[in-house]
Amino acid sequence: MVSDLFDPERWEPVSGFDFEDLTYHRATDIAAVRIAFDRPEVRNAFRPKTVDELYTALDHAKRQGDVGCVLLTGNGPSPEDGGWAFCSGGDQSVRGGAGYEYGPGEDDSADGAGTEDDTDEQTEASEQSPGRLHILEVQRLIRHLPKPVIAVVPGWAVGGGHSLHVVCDLTLASERAIFKQTDTDVASFDGGFGSAYLARQVGQKKAREIFFLGRDYSATEAAEMGMVNEVLDHENLEGTALEWAETITNKSPTSIRMLKYAFNLDSDGLVGQQVFAGEATRLAYMTDEAQEGRDAFMEKREPDFSEYPWHF
Repeated sequence: MVSDLFDPERWEPVSGFDFEDLTYHRATDIAAVRIAFDRPEVRNAFRPKTVDELYTALDHAKRQGDVGCVLLTGNGPSPEDGGWAFCSGGDQSVRGGAGYEYGPGEDDSADGAGTEDDTDEQTEASEQSPGRLHILEVQRLIRHLPKPVIAVVPGWAVGGGHSLHVVCDLTLASERAIFKQTDTDVASFDGGFGSAYLARQVGQKKAREIFFLGRDYSATEAAEMGMVNEVLDHENLEGTALEWAETITNKSPTSIRMLKYAFNLDSDGLVGQQVFAGEATRLAYMTDEAQEGRDAFMEKREPDFSEYPWHF
């Protein structure tokens, strides 16, 4: 059983991956994938291995031309107490002096492509490797993914898990969901998207309250303050998420991609401008005008742009 909310008739596993901390499925009838934290016994907290797998799955989804939407969620319920979680942030049990630490043999620098003979070397490397905080790389990947990422929140979204939902394009929440920022309780802080972008969603005063006080907020409260799009019956959460994904994937891929980057542009600075401009360049490459420029260069002649109008 993947999750009590998971409909096995709507999904099939994505082949080629052997994840331990995630499940990765593709919808059978729409152009969407489902990536889910699969550590419900620890409220879907992430360790470095989890982050590696999450980055790999998201990057794979990014490069699939027939996938238009990503659902990011957490499997459950917990076998310990029946509780639900999207993600509870970094696993404090593996947090070292300079970040989160790999367990023996977990530091898969080559995408997990080690052999049995490499075990001792991997173990030694893991023991010597510095702590990681590469969940921030995942945040940037979600931000720059050329398709919408929907956070599907069935329960707790806490700490670094709260920041992940914030950076997603949309958030759908179960009526059981609870949102909480615990950074100041564990001497951590997300000074990037998790805080500054949250302030864009809920306002400066409310964002500071969320971080400074560390209170629990219900799904309804989160929706009222602007960081959740819709609150749903728990049993209907993933079904509705699929409906949203289907609606999105029936739209123009180019429009969706360019709009996502346009929404990001005002808060992503020159990086956002580069991403948006890069996609605009790609569109320009598809025109006859661009092909004339390329052909003229290859044929060692002057380009003739006379038939292309100066649009206004």
